[in-house]
Amino acid sequence: MNDSVREPGVHVNACEACGRLPHPRRVRLALAKLCAVFPVELLLHALVIHFHASYLMTVTVLTVTTTVLVIWVVEPSAMRLLGGWLHGPADGKHGHLATGQSLWRIRVRVSDRPGQLESLARHLAEQGANILTVHVHHLEGGSLDELIVGACRDTSSDALSNAVRAGGGHDVGIWPASALALIDGQTKALTLASRVVADPSELPLSIAELLGAQYVDVRVSDVPTAATSVEIPSGDELLVFVRSADEPFTPAEIARARRLGELARKAREMAM
Repeated sequence: MNDSVREPGVHVNACEACGRLPHPRRVRLALAKLCAVFPVELLLHALVIHFHASYLMTVTVLTVTTTVLVIWVVEPSAMRLLGGWLHGPADGKHGHLATGQSLWRIRVRVSDRPGQLESLARHLAEQGANILTVHVHHLEGGSLDELIVGACRDTSSDALSNAVRAGGGHDVGIWPASALALIDGQTKALTLASRVVADPSELPLSIAELLGAQYVDVRVSDVPTAATSVEIPSGDELLVFVRSADEPFTPAEIARARRLGELARKAREMAM
């Protein structure tokens, strides 16, 4: 595994965890729909009344044309045109964390000798970095530690990577993280489980979010060769998820994804 740094590739207004745009505020949504619908309603009423059609004809024409234009033409076009304004912050700016820190997710292989985590913490502290969360995956010949680290904004990824190696780690992977990474795994898994129970069709996207991976529909695309993949059973099909080759799936991650698949299957059976 090579040392690596990954930059986030999400939309400027999108959630850094799931990539979804935030729900627009009610006032903005109401204003956008009003600006889109009002001119169309006014123009249609003016045209229909101008021709002095019968009462029944007037009502029918207004009902049909307004429904078709508003639902399938005007409103979707307005939502696309005003999407950035609808989903953007109120002041149009994205502020930094109040703590003045940058967050990093570090994945490193270490030995099982006593004091290993203390050594990592000491060398990271020398760079002004603090370990906020730790998840340990026990593997043959050692363990794979996943750390969320808070550091000063001027601390580089290379400095953190060198500190981790000096503390006894190897095969270091380091990526920028968001504050959402501090949500504990149990809370995240329960949230996704409730989503799957409510709608089992959400399973592929829920597992992708749980694993921090990309869902690949093998019916329409091939699995990328320069990637690590995992197959999760889901009824009569296999769901395939991929991540970069330097970020393999751990046994604990695979077990969580399989349990989520079993939950979706039971939810479908109960709905029948």
